[in-house]
Amino acid sequence: MFDILSDRTYRHLFLAQVVALLGTGLATVALGLLAYDLAGDSAAMVLGTVFTIKMVAYVGIAPIAGAFADRVNRRVLLVSLDLVRGAAALCLPFVSEVWQVYVLIFLLQSASAAFTPTFQATIPDVLPEEARYTRALSLSRLAYDLENIVSPTLAALLLAVMSYNSLFLGTVVGFAASAMLVVSVFLPSPKASEPRGIYDRTTRGIRIYLATPRLRGLLGLNLAVSSAGAMVLVNSVVLVRGQLGLSDSALAWTMFAFGAGSMTAALLLPRVLDRVSDRPVMVVGAWTMVAALIGLATAILTVGLSWPLLLAVWLVIGIGYSTVQTPSGRLLRRSAHAEDRPAVFAAQFALSHACWLVSYPLSGWLMTAFGAVTALVVLAVLACVGILAALRFWPAGDPEIVEHSHDNLPPDHPHLQGHGTHSHALIIDDAHPRWDSQF
Repeated sequence: MFDILSDRTYRHLFLAQVVALLGTGLATVALGLLAYDLAGDSAAMVLGTVFTIKMVAYVGIAPIAGAFADRVNRRVLLVSLDLVRGAAALCLPFVSEVWQVYVLIFLLQSASAAFTPTFQATIPDVLPEEARYTRALSLSRLAYDLENIVSPTLAALLLAVMSYNSLFLGTVVGFAASAMLVVSVFLPSPKASEPRGIYDRTTRGIRIYLATPRLRGLLGLNLAVSSAGAMVLVNSVVLVRGQLGLSDSALAWTMFAFGAGSMTAALLLPRVLDRVSDRPVMVVGAWTMVAALIGLATAILTVGLSWPLLLAVWLVIGIGYSTVQTPSGRLLRRSAHAEDRPAVFAAQFALSHACWLVSYPLSGWLMTAFGAVTALVVLAVLACVGILAALRFWPAGDPEIVEHSHDNLPPDHPHLQGHGTHSHALIIDDAHPRWDSQF
């Protein structure tokens, strides 16, 4: 897997991702402490609003940014967005009102909503071979999992010798280092597609996404991922501290179990995906999460909740989580032309976070109002709905090469090359506006 780091361009992009993630992790810890300083006992409400602002920015800004990503040089765009994120983080230590936090977080997360899909869409252009790209996806998943472990540890060490406001400076350094790494390499910027209206550009990624069966299936699997993931991310603190009465360190180890499961899957997936297609692997991962949720609910009802049981279930959910998440980039790469990839990656970014926007509050409300068993069962049912939708919209044997004909093109159109019926990888575009065998 790590041999792809020999590619200088990808190595610099991967390091840029790592340092930016570390900076973001430091900011997450510092934000909690800043919210407590500004709002006291209302800090939870402030943080809840911050995370809502983050999701709204992701859902609303990503498609707009994706629509214009092919109009500018990608390296210039990514560096500019890193500088915007760094500037917003630099202002955070100086705020004195809660509304100022909201404004700066919206600015920072809007820049992230434009940065992340564009960055993700660049990797398949840097590593066009599918096997190498698959390993890049696994490395990216590892980076996210390691960030969840390393950032809190680093923050704890830094807080022993400095104030929490200094953590924001670490965030600034992370974004500045990311910008320097990006600017140090040449990035391919595919030729812009033909001129289109604002509405057409803004909705193009989502229209391609929803017209492609495998991506409609991916949307259903996104719902399954967010349902299981929200149970872990939102309710772990209640289960560990509230119901089991354990310490903060126990909570950290519980989250580590989830991350360890995810990392294990990310390390194993490249070899699995060399032999097995994406659909069965991702569906098995999704059903694994459902089984884990139902299994934990059953165990709580029969023998009660214990910490070793929770660790084991979170480990299994982490494996299923990464098994669904990691191959998703392969589906997006396969389903869009190079010039449309930023828009399609932006559509995935927005639609997947729309699922989280539903599952986050639902998970917290179910746990608070009805308890752990109800939360586990309802979220498992919601995940099942997503999986069944995926199976319905993404049929088995999803073909890449499709034989088709074009009634929508004149006989002398260059695409036809003199053939009425022809075969090639079917991708939604102007000549192929829907998934069909006749246009």
